[in-house]
Amino acid sequence: MNLQSHDGEAAVLKRRLGVFDAVVIGLGSMIGAGIFAALAPAARAAGSGLLPGLAVAAVVAYCNATSSARLAALYPQSGGTYVYGRERLGGFWGYLAGWAFVVGKTASCAAMALTVGAYVWPGHVHVVAVAAVAALTAVDYVGVQKAAWLTRLIVAVVLAVLAAVVVACLSSGAARAERLDVGADASVTGVLQAAGLLFFAFAGYARIATLGEEVRDPARTIPRAIPLALGITLVVYAAVAVAVLAVLGPKGLAGDAAPLAEAVRRAGVPGLAPVVRAGAAVAALGSLLALILGVSRTTLAMSRDRHLPHALSAVHPRHGVPHRAELLVGALVAVLAATVDVRGAIGFSSFGVLAYYAVANASAWTLTARENRPPRIVPGIGLAGCLVLAFTLPASSVAWGAAVLAVGAAVYGVRRGTAARKAA
Repeated sequence: MNLQSHDGEAAVLKRRLGVFDAVVIGLGSMIGAGIFAALAPAARAAGSGLLPGLAVAAVVAYCNATSSARLAALYPQSGGTYVYGRERLGGFWGYLAGWAFVVGKTASCAAMALTVGAYVWPGHVHVVAVAAVAALTAVDYVGVQKAAWLTRLIVAVVLAVLAAVVVACLSSGAARAERLDVGADASVTGVLQAAGLLFFAFAGYARIATLGEEVRDPARTIPRAIPLALGITLVVYAAVAVAVLAVLGPKGLAGDAAPLAEAVRRAGVPGLAPVVRAGAAVAALGSLLALILGVSRTTLAMSRDRHLPHALSAVHPRHGVPHRAELLVGALVAVLAATVDVRGAIGFSSFGVLAYYAVANASAWTLTARENRPPRIVPGIGLAGCLVLAFTLPASSVAWGAAVLAVGAAVYGVRRGTAARKAA
């Protein structure tokens, strides 16, 4: 039954997405955010330890994906870990996860919008970024099904471009296997910091969980879609990282603003470089589209519980989307895209994402065998991994991230105290 709110708007979202669309939305977020935005800074952190850093990020992401999939099947509602933390650990932890997600991923939206601007029109990065936010917010507004179709097209284009990069690099005489070796420059701290930056790229499978209320047969669809999206992404990341490293080496990869385009140029296919740049812009658009979807759904869930203004819980009667939440998220991202620096946005977002998944793993730890609990080692490694990677990020990212979480906790405490005084 389609429930109605007091003003006549639909209070529930329609279940329209199947396994394929859910996988595509996850791919659009992960591949867009990671392969073009995170490889170079991860290489700067890890040096020749980039591939071990990718492996560490993949292990933590697998644990998080498994925990999230089991929880999402049990709680197929909009909000993802906000809902899981609330139901399994208590209201505070759910709130803190939702706060970390909304704030961190809003910053991530801005980073992706700025990435679009940097590739499309380098001299007017902020103008293009704001225009991209406005356009994709409009796409999300007219319905998640239309957004899924656009994401499907974007993912197809990006995968074709990345396949061309891999083939061009590995088939060229410029590729050297010895450039893949781990040398003395690699350190444990550098590998872990690189893993934290690369985890930012893997985290797109959260979009599948946060869209839980719009997925058909969620108990079956979500546990299938999340590992599928993660597995495909890992294969793509590994292939591209190996191909680019083999041509550029760790230092070349770390020192280039557009390493994939530079790799195909050095591989002897300079005509492919503009195509790679276009693919990067398209990938960032796909990531931005999926991110706006995810942030607006968590905003919807938190507003339903009145942790955010309740007016944001309205669902459009025609388009079946949380239109007020989407418009607010779009406006905030546009402001950030007009004012912030991309590197700061990515670092800040990484800390928030890792905090969010720490709560997801802690929630999965509490599942019982009858609730299809994963082996305890999975959420255990996921929780420990999230905390370790979060606190090995650059010091400024840790400081800002911790400060924002502290503000969120203080707001929660003030609200609870006010409610208690009113009740008394």
